[in-house]
Amino acid sequence: MAKSAKTPAPEIPFVGDITRFLNEGAPAEVRKAIETAGRKDILSGDYPYDRELKDRDYDAQMDRLQIELVKMLHDLRATGKRLCVLFEGRDAAGKGGAIERMRENLNPRNAYIVALPKPTEREASQWFFQRYVDWLPAAGEIALFDRSWYNRGVVEHVFGFCTPEQRRLFFRQLPDFERMLIDEGITLVKLWLNVGRAEQLR
Repeated sequence: MAKSAKTPAPEIPFVGDITRFLNEGAPAEVRKAIETAGRKDILSGDYPYDRELKDRDYDAQMDRLQIELVKMLHDLRATGKRLCVLFEGRDAAGKGGAIERMRENLNPRNAYIVALPKPTEREASQWFFQRYVDWLPAAGEIALFDRSWYNRGVVEHVFGFCTPEQRRLFFRQLPDFERMLIDEGITLVKLWLNVGRAEQLR
């Protein structure tokens, strides 16, 4: 009986690309930083600390901060205030982890995460900011945006998902849009989380 030819496995896009870049394309100083660093060493040169906090120190500080967050949500509910927090930054900078830590002990009915998928065909034909307006907080709520309308200025531009004119229009409308949110009484907090190239590759 003749053996049948083995069918090659289909190639999955992007699998191995990061490792290949690290081994073959990354600058020598980035590769060296990753190879010589300890597990808890911080690889970003402009970060204010050399090493991560010890687990017990992190837990002790986080416990105190969690209590303050619960107090803050209680105040929002008691006063009817609204809080909108935008988490922006590079991939692997810790946006998702920071959001989860912030919401960890908060009631999800009052503190919710907004991570919008790619716009539908209908949404793509609407005013750009329209899909975000639906997710803004009501009285006593916190909306935590895992990326936000700033996608248009950064991610969409880099990947070619918007035209240069759409991006120009975004930047022209942005200050007025955010001013309207603040005038409406929403507290708007914008956080940018950054991570160096070596840390990102690691």
